[in-house]
Amino acid sequence: MQNTFSHKVLTWFHQHGRKHLPWQRNRNAYNIWVAEIMLQQTRVETVIPYYEEFMYRFPDVRQLAAASTDEVLHHWTGLGYYARARNLHQAARHICTRHAGKFPATFNEVLALPGVGRSTAAAILAFSFQQPHAILDGNVKRILTRYFAIAGWPGDSRVEAQLWQHAEALLPTAQVAAYTQAMMDLGATICTPANPGCLICPLNTNCTAYRQRRQHQLPTPKPTRRLPQREVLVALVQNRDAAVWLEKRPPAGIWGGLYSFPEFTDASGMEKWLQKTWQINFSKATALPAVTHTFSHFRLRMYPQLIQVNKKPNGIMEHGIGVWYKYPIQKPGQKIGLAAPIKNILQQVTQHKKGILA
Repeated sequence: MQNTFSHKVLTWFHQHGRKHLPWQRNRNAYNIWVAEIMLQQTRVETVIPYYEEFMYRFPDVRQLAAASTDEVLHHWTGLGYYARARNLHQAARHICTRHAGKFPATFNEVLALPGVGRSTAAAILAFSFQQPHAILDGNVKRILTRYFAIAGWPGDSRVEAQLWQHAEALLPTAQVAAYTQAMMDLGATICTPANPGCLICPLNTNCTAYRQRRQHQLPTPKPTRRLPQREVLVALVQNRDAAVWLEKRPPAGIWGGLYSFPEFTDASGMEKWLQKTWQINFSKATALPAVTHTFSHFRLRMYPQLIQVNKKPNGIMEHGIGVWYKYPIQKPGQKIGLAAPIKNILQQVTQHKKGILA
């Protein structure tokens, strides 16, 4: 079965696989590592422009390690899952201090890097060093779930253990990098979540789900649950130069290390802050359209309140906690990380025509 499966996958790949992705130009472990981290929970088409820009600014691990966290997050802005960027930055410093700037080449050393799991470590080593390690990303899970007709949500530990066994058993001893890419490509282009192309799939002859006409039922969906909703007021303090005050979030937690608006659970909290910090009343605020953002474990609904103040910006950074930010025009050297919802709200501010000048 191993030879039959891998042979069909490799034959398909040589005819139809993706061989011209940016990170395939140079099989340097650093390039592969950056790409694999970006590709976690993100589509190839989305990653490509971010990868190109990121590699232009940080062409090697030493330059990434030497950069500030703010700049790394700035180049990650819009890609989401910002813990990936923080871990990438931390791992770069780890590589420079513990491996003299040379990317490690053993499984346990790669697995020890912040933000690198079993499947990511396997992919890096397969692509960079042709080491035979099985991967189990979302695409591979979907292929194996259908091929062996394995019921149950693939994220369940019991189901995942079965999938790992199959992934390792099917791994060929040669052409490891091509096979690894082939499995990713097959899942992304043929064995897709919806409307899989079973008729042109190289594995359809032996695919149990296809033979049983269950390909649309598998993988078993993740059990649904109602997400709790959190509601906050956000203060958009804008000065007369049209710059908005943003504060740096704590390094851990949601949007860790990124810049955002001051948040308040109620109007009284915002009122106290406005009085203390800006000597202005909450009644001066103008409500802008609410913005909703869904995280994996809760839904955040933000109610932006625009407050215009007669204050000049006092440099880029003030006391290390905040920045006057003019969107979309940035000051020279001003590179900070912004989550997509924050950029959306900043866009609202630029389009807003009314305001009360304090």
